[in-house]
Amino acid sequence: MGAFFRKYHGKYAPESLGNHANFVINFCQIVFEAETTQITEEQTMRVSDDRYTRDRQRLDLALRLIRHEARTFTIRQWTGLSDDRIRKLYRSYVMNHDARRVFRHRGKSPRQAAFFFRNSELYFQSAQLASLYVMYGLLCGTDAGLESRYHVGSLESGTLLCQAYEAYLDLHAPAGISFEHAWFLLLALARRDEVDISRCSLCGGIRLRDLLAKRGSACLTCTSGDLLSS
Repeated sequence: MGAFFRKYHGKYAPESLGNHANFVINFCQIVFEAETTQITEEQTMRVSDDRYTRDRQRLDLALRLIRHEARTFTIRQWTGLSDDRIRKLYRSYVMNHDARRVFRHRGKSPRQAAFFFRNSELYFQSAQLASLYVMYGLLCGTDAGLESRYHVGSLESGTLLCQAYEAYLDLHAPAGISFEHAWFLLLALARRDEVDISRCSLCGGIRLRDLLAKRGSACLTCTSGDLLSS
């Protein structure tokens, strides 16, 4: 205070800032620029960390799908990785490193809903897998029927799909449904043009319903039992 005031007629009057004003302005500029630089560096580091995390999650999901023997096109759909990157991941981390041999399948992915109604065991496993999709939040039951809650290309949805399929594998050994058939089942259930789920009129369990066939309201397991007992 004494540096900026002088005594005048027994009172203190403000002294002209002069060079002091330049000092204050320069000091504020230095502090502001330092804080701005720090904020910018923190934002850059945060963006870099987020990108690293997403890239790591993308590679982890790709390896998970490779070990489930998903086709290259399916892996590319869910991760956005190029075909060449997927092949390199397989050769570097899976081909000669996993205890169980992992095959790489070629050709088109399965697209026939009749597969799930081939026999009572496949039918039962398909209904269980459909129930797992609802449990894991990939599908949601509404008054209008099943609605999809997944997004193709989302790492979160891809991870949930793998978790649901792995839960199915824990229930069935050996499993009758490949990952590609499981992915097709999720697609078909979301489209609601070939298959749907409903409750069996006899046992009350969840049943897979063939929308293109004229079947009763009972599940295939119950109707097979009726046929065997008759």
